Amino acid sequence: NTINTNTNTNSNNKDNNPRASSTLIQPPPRPSPMRTFHGDPNAGILGCPHYRRRARLVAPCCNSVHTCRLCHDEKKEHRLDRYSVQEMECMLCGLRQPTQQNCRGCGMEMATYYCGICHLFDDEPGKSIYHCPFCNVCRRGLGLGKDVFHCMSCNMCLSLKLFRAHRCRERCVEVDCPVCSDSLFDSSQPIKELPCGHFMHSSCFLQYTRYNYTCPFCSKSVGDMSVYFQMLDSLLAVELPQMPPEYRRRRQRVLCNDCSKEGEAPYHFVYHSCPHCRSYNTRVL
Repeated sequence: NTINTNTNTNSNNKDNNPRASSTLIQPPPRPSPMRTFHGDPNAGILGCPHYRRRARLVAPCCNSVHTCRLCHDEKKEHRLDRYSVQEMECMLCGLRQPTQQNCRGCGMEMATYYCGICHLFDDEPGKSIYHCPFCNVCRRGLGLGKDVFHCMSCNMCLSLKLFRAHRCRERCVEVDCPVCSDSLFDSSQPIKELPCGHFMHSSCFLQYTRYNYTCPFCSKSVGDMSVYFQMLDSLLAVELPQMPPEYRRRRQRVLCNDCSKEGEAPYHFVYHSCPHCRSYNTRVL
């Protein structure tokens, strides 16, 4: 009986001893990481349709987690301020932590490029990115003075090839694309400068010029239309003599959108040529 009593007493002492019981407590298991993929999920490349990366951003505005700010903006009715992001989730181990290039939990690199200002991660092979201190956003390219320069008047980065040919227009890209209505200043897509000095996305330009040849801002021609205008000259050489008698000698006053001059042109139901530059990009006055 004495032996049994001592045994029970020792057992009770172990249960009441906080040091002995603490060794049995295990930390809660880390939640399984949420993973999204760049392209085909079978390829196993982590990221989203916009970027390759191994981290997801925690949006401080709504405490939701998205792979990138563009993914957030597509699903929410508000935009994510890239500069306010402070936390990320590793898609390899699931640890939520302050934004940084290497995960604190598993030590893996989240992307080959990381910007601590824009909180941009990008792991695309062969893709050069730099942060412009004047635009205060990340741009594609090797960097200022290498393949791009920053125009202080336009407040934008341009290719060095355009250094001498560029026409400055103050803050010209701080507008929305006239085709898709997305912001041009912080767009991740390439933008194209028109001869008139206005801008739109390069992809939008290809789609827009399938059906139009004038700038949606100022109505000037967006390219060399000389071949098309010569075709119209040949067309009118046939049609004008065939006009009804009351219209053959009639003249129509027009304003040219290309040279901004006024003049008179032979009357036609559709086409009127500028007497100064021979452009058919005109408006009837």
